[in-house]
Amino acid sequence: MINFLRTNKVCTALLTIIRVWLGYNWTIDGFQKITSQFSAHGFINNAIAHPVQSPTGFAFPWYTAFLKLMTGNGAHTAMFSFLVSWGELLVGLGLLFGTLTLLAAFFGLFLNFAYLLAGTVSINPTYIILEFIILLGGFNSAKIGLDYWVTPFFRNLIGNRHHGKDLDFNRVMK
Repeated sequence: MINFLRTNKVCTALLTIIRVWLGYNWTIDGFQKITSQFSAHGFINNAIAHPVQSPTGFAFPWYTAFLKLMTGNGAHTAMFSFLVSWGELLVGLGLLFGTLTLLAAFFGLFLNFAYLLAGTVSINPTYIILEFIILLGGFNSAKIGLDYWVTPFFRNLIGNRHHGKDLDFNRVMK
């Protein structure tokens, strides 16, 4: 099944549609946050004050402790506001244009799980499933995108560095 997802041309088209749709939504969300001076202050303080519950108590006490530690008990949230806004925009642009697609999908998953751990369900489960499908699709997820050229460039660049060769720009661009 995974091999089919990674090699089939129809899957390339379907993965591209999923990737572009996700990329568009992430880009719009990130752009709106950047242009509206988004603040994560209320979101983080709500996650600290009302953590996710399980039948036996707090579901993720380690995440609440992490938020308290990183934000000074919710008082200093500017770093998270910046990371969320720009993270969403960059994830979106990476998925939309198919540039560093797998990295963008990974960090999209990271953001979605952060939102879930804080208690926000919203569209996050849908995004998680779709981003996981993109990751399973591997390079096939970005064949119709800038990764068609970016990935071979980086593979040659890393291959040259790994084998102790000097960088030959003409070889890297092949």
